[in-house]
Amino acid sequence: MSLPEVIVEADGGSRGNPGPAGYGAVVYAADHVRVLAERREFLDIATNNVAEYRGLIAGLEAAAELGAESVLVRMDSKLVVEQMSGRWKIKHAALIPLADRARRIADGLGRVTYSWIPRAQNSYADRLANEAMDEGTGIAEGRAPAADTRQGEAADPALAVTERDLPSWIDEVRDVNAEQSKPAQPGPGWTGATGRPTRLLLLRHGQTELSLERRYSGRGNPPLTALGREQAARAAKMLAAKGDIAAVISSPLGRARETAEAAAVALGVAVEVHDGLIETDFGAWEGLTFAEAAQRDPGLHARWIGDPTVAAPGGESFEEVLERVRAALRDLLERYPGANVVVVSHVTPIKTLLRLALDVGPALLYRLHLDLASLSIAEFYLDGGSSVRLVNDTSYL
Repeated sequence: MSLPEVIVEADGGSRGNPGPAGYGAVVYAADHVRVLAERREFLDIATNNVAEYRGLIAGLEAAAELGAESVLVRMDSKLVVEQMSGRWKIKHAALIPLADRARRIADGLGRVTYSWIPRAQNSYADRLANEAMDEGTGIAEGRAPAADTRQGEAADPALAVTERDLPSWIDEVRDVNAEQSKPAQPGPGWTGATGRPTRLLLLRHGQTELSLERRYSGRGNPPLTALGREQAARAAKMLAAKGDIAAVISSPLGRARETAEAAAVALGVAVEVHDGLIETDFGAWEGLTFAEAAQRDPGLHARWIGDPTVAAPGGESFEEVLERVRAALRDLLERYPGANVVVVSHVTPIKTLLRLALDVGPALLYRLHLDLASLSIAEFYLDGGSSVRLVNDTSYL
């Protein structure tokens, strides 16, 4: 019996990256209602990317067993979707044989297309992957760890690959990373910088009620909303897929720490708090909208939006923020030379770090937009050079 069309949804995860990993895959009929097959498996120690590819392979194999003639693959891994669609190169040694294995299966199916979906729409496969990891580590219902079910792996070396002993460069998903393992590698553009930089992955915190209502939110401590927590989870999954991250540094405020904690758990590191990354103190304007602050202090507010030396009533100026962020940057560069570091902070400190990397004036503060839970990347070299790699990425949300 053959089926004209099926839908495959697949996912994979790792608790530690690398760490105990598992995948899940489900095959639907073309109506996306009737489940035709499901697969899940614990993978011992692997990374998120390997687990995601293994989920794809399992889903394609299940579709082949059903005699599918056309397959729509839906995954929330943009890396896998873009690589399998041929738009992104595969540079990571551990993923090449897995992608080849998936392509061989796809070639036998006829027509296979790939589509990215938000994580929330991939909940079935995500649940299967988590069940596999729970069972494999003995968590589910107090059971003993599941036996190794990978008897067939020796016949296909691609399925035995993990990433424990292989590099995992941070920008592989965007194909913008230079070969930084080589000493004295030139920096980007015409900077003349050499060596491996300290790369700061600047992550803005997730949504709060104040940010939703577009109110000044400085030293107040509103928690993340449900959407904010989901944004933090998606950002964490994206960062875990990148790997090779030495530390997660956070502002002391709760909304940033909650966002940072999600990333730290996914990466298997502890959150470090740095007071220099705290948001601007908006003083008496805390909790007000732009219009309310302008109505309360019209003259002062008009000067404040164009002069970084002017402070809100009882607050701090952007010039003061610049000095403490500059000091925080020096501290991070001294502590993490040549490392990839996640910095979870707020609009003004992140804009200020980008301003320092670009060596530009305060106009950037007023002209650059940063979305909630967005990622920007700045690099700082030992010889003083710097560059900005990425600004306001939200593709993973």
